[in-house]
Parts: sequence; C-alpha cells; structure tokens
Amino acid sequence: MSGVAPAVAVGDGITSLYQEVIIDHARSPRNFRDIEDASRRVEVVNPLCGDQLTLYIQLADGGVADIAFEGDGCSISQASASLMTMAVKGLRQEEALGLFSRVHTMLTTEGDAPPAEVGKLAVLSGVWQYPMRVKCATLAWQALRSALEDSALEDSALEDTGNPNGME
Repeated sequence: MSGVAPAVAVGDGITSLYQEVIIDHARSPRNFRDIEDASRRVEVVNPLCGDQLTLYIQLADGGVADIAFEGDGCSISQASASLMTMAVKGLRQEEALGLFSRVHTMLTTEGDAPPAEVGKLAVLSGVWQYPMRVKCATLAWQALRSALEDSALEDSALEDTGNPNGME
C-alpha cells in the first residue's frame, strides 16, 4: 500500500459526494415554487441549451425574506438554482451580491480548491472545467444579481426623490 492511494480515494470521495449533492438538488430542487407577492420576478434563458428559469424574490428590510424559482433545465442549472436559494435566503442584499461575486468567480475561474467563503456551494466548484456548463450553473445567479441590482437602483431613486417613481 502506498501513501498516494488514500489521497486519490479522498479526492474521488469528495468528487462523488459533490456529484451526489448536485443530483439530489436536481431531482428534488429546494424552493421550487412561485412566490405570488414577490418583490422581484426575473426570467432568464440560456439560448445555448434551452435552460429557462423564473426567479422570485421577496425583499424586506434590505434583506432576502424569501426566494424561489421555477423552470426547466439541465441538472446543473436546476441544482445551482436550488443551492442558491438555500444560501441566499435570509441574507442582506449586499451579502447576497457579495456571495454572487464569490460564486461567479468560483464557477468561471480555474482553482485548486473552492474558496472557503462559499460554504456548501463548493459542490459547484468543478463547473469551470466544463465551459459549456458554466452558463447553466450561472443562470440563476445572473437572475439574482439582476433582481438585487434593480432593487438597489429603485431604492436609490426613492432616496433621491422621496417618491416611488423616482420622478418629481
């Protein structure tokens, strides 16, 4: 027995665990539902493969009070959306945007190990190795960024003018 075999087995074990988590979230996505009174509703489509997703966010007091999604797509897009909703729910908008940046970097940049700041989202860390899958994995995250940035712009207009339409 060589000292190399256990290291390979551990690496294979982590990869296998990551694959199991992705399959679980793809088959049984969490927060897969409509939010009728959502503050934000964003529809996104990946024209390369046909993944489509509608993201619903209920914002309250500067934070994500509830988040859900509906749509059809490959296992990676569905699992990424499911994992995202679990990670973002309860975060302040700025924290959610910060998490978006860290996850986007992880999904699009080669790295030896996922950053510790992404927590359980590390299961998506190998996506960068499959360029055709990066858009699948980032689809829900792009919808999140769009929804939160639109909200920040709207809040800024309210502060500047004191009226909800952002106009005098």
